[in-house]
Amino acid sequence: MSQRTGGLTMWESVPRLLAQHRYLVLGTADGEGRPWVSPVFFAADGQHRVLWVSSPNSRHSRNIAARPEVAITVFDTAAPVGGAEAIYLEATAGSAADDARAADLVSLNTRLSAGHQLVPKDLGPAGPLLVYQAAISRYFVLIRGGDARFDNVTDARLAVSPPAPEHTTHTT
Repeated sequence: MSQRTGGLTMWESVPRLLAQHRYLVLGTADGEGRPWVSPVFFAADGQHRVLWVSSPNSRHSRNIAARPEVAITVFDTAAPVGGAEAIYLEATAGSAADDARAADLVSLNTRLSAGHQLVPKDLGPAGPLLVYQAAISRYFVLIRGGDARFDNVTDARLAVSPPAPEHTTHTT
């Protein structure tokens, strides 16, 4: 399968779905490898990092402390059967840097309604929550079974990459 079809790249699904949706499914595993998944409200910080707040005592946060490799899925839960779009992400997660807290709160608050905005006192060490981040290393998009652009009978995942930055040639 190619990540370019009809002049469009399949990559374009990644930033669009990150912007459209507010929840992701976070897959973690504990130190012994027992899996756990959690729905998590998130905000994308560009295309290579996602942010969320959680209690450091939650199961997924404890799992991240033991094993920072995570899997993430973003999709529309209201899509009709056969009409789903999804992205799958591999990432490394952990608590976000304290010096980025103000910028991270701005990113998260842009996705929250006025009555539910986060404030610094919500966050540790005094508050009950920490800002977590996942640095995305690999991206995949859902290719639905029977997609005429591809030779697939069943649903498949296609690895995609961000477009290469355009290089400017300077001549002297």
